[in-house]
Amino acid sequence: MGVFRDVVTTVDELRAIAGEPPGEVALRKQVDRLDRHCRDLIARSPFLLLGTSDAAGRCDVSPKGDPPGFVLVLDDHHLAIPDRPGNRRLDGMRNILANPHVGIIFLVPGRGETLRVNGRASIVRDAGLLARMAVGDRTPRLAIGVEVEEVFLHCAKAFRRSGLWQPETWPDLATLASAARMLLDHARPDGMTLEQMERRLQHGYETQLY
Repeated sequence: MGVFRDVVTTVDELRAIAGEPPGEVALRKQVDRLDRHCRDLIARSPFLLLGTSDAAGRCDVSPKGDPPGFVLVLDDHHLAIPDRPGNRRLDGMRNILANPHVGIIFLVPGRGETLRVNGRASIVRDAGLLARMAVGDRTPRLAIGVEVEEVFLHCAKAFRRSGLWQPETWPDLATLASAARMLLDHARPDGMTLEQMERRLQHGYETQLY
């Protein structure tokens, strides 16, 4: 027997518990293009979460961040996200090659409402487009192009419940293991000490952002 019991397995069961959307606003807020409101929010967003899945449905969510305006809105139905240096696992990129459907959440610091964008993605190496996303003399090698299929504003309830933008509600991190400690325990690289892992992380943050 699995850990989870009394599992909901049909839409009818789900609706019986959760109910129907509360009125026409929730049903009609979805649009199929990036209008001026969407463009304004994206222009102010320094951070997004990109959800992908492979052909078998295994999922990945990847954070992307840069100064506000880093995502290019090309027209009402297309946007481009620069790919900055990372760990080269390419989890999201490999998923896009297998399954182009993606979901994006744009965040704006201090703003509880988020913008959700769903569409079809491709991996782009157009030199002209990449040049528009350069930071200093560093031009990304690739970008993720998204053909927008649906867009809608998501309410601020999750942010209000979590207190995400309220520093006075943030948890005490003093007893939380450092990133270096977690990576050392998870990856267990041969012969590497905690101090070496800390230096490795710091070097990457200082020299490999772009």
